[in-house]
Amino acid sequence: MEIKKVGVVGCGAMGAGIAQLCAQSGYQVVVSEINDELLNKGLASIDKALARIVEKGKLSQQDKEATLSRLKGTTKTKDFSDCDLVIEAAIENLDLKKKIFSELDGICPKHAILATNTSVLSIIDMAVVTKRPEKVLGLHFFNPAPVMRLLEIVKTIATSDETVEICKEFGKSLGKTPVVAPDKPGFIVNRLWIPYMLHAIRLLEDGVASREDIDNAVTLGLNYPMGPLTLADLTGLDVLFFAANAVYERLRDPRYIAPTLLEKMVAAGWLGRKTGKGFYDYK
Repeated sequence: MEIKKVGVVGCGAMGAGIAQLCAQSGYQVVVSEINDELLNKGLASIDKALARIVEKGKLSQQDKEATLSRLKGTTKTKDFSDCDLVIEAAIENLDLKKKIFSELDGICPKHAILATNTSVLSIIDMAVVTKRPEKVLGLHFFNPAPVMRLLEIVKTIATSDETVEICKEFGKSLGKTPVVAPDKPGFIVNRLWIPYMLHAIRLLEDGVASREDIDNAVTLGLNYPMGPLTLADLTGLDVLFFAANAVYERLRDPRYIAPTLLEKMVAAGWLGRKTGKGFYDYK
């Protein structure tokens, strides 16, 4: 099957990035939001992101306009009726995602592949509400989607090999390196990343080292591009807290228990860059 038209459910940070990437790669794209206000905000963020690329000389104004011409926004699920692939990028709420998949299953053509961008939730739970579980899988992009080069393809026990191969080629067409992971908590990246991040927070919480020394030790000693506390602020402490809890709930592995410091910071609304305060102050 050839993918010609891509649908994206959700035009927040991840959804907008995925929609932009697909449109830049030559696909016809329809992206949805629950209301016009959120949709316009998401589309404006895409236009702004493309403008920055033009300013850097990495994209021509003509190519920017061509990208936007391939992109359509909507608040109606029925506009996914002629998509070959639909990628759900809604908030990490399993009941909401199951509702979306059930609706998409009744609207999309029989050949269409339905994918979720979830980073931790069980994908088979979404697949079983459809009549096409063999065509349901995870396509986990990383933030920012147009820049990060990895694509985790998550195969459930019901996903067909054909669906995986089609999505591998799709990922490559976006300039991504695809890796295949099983539908198990955390997949590959978060299974490794979460304990690393939580352990760095514990070092700070226990007074082993300062935030600056922890970050400098990792960037200069391990040659990582960013220290763990800076990265946590960039990702969002609420996102890290949710992911850790979701994986711990399934695995009961103590490495995934969120430190008290992280829990208290989330409760205080100190979520990192997006709120102006996290492990560092951004105001």
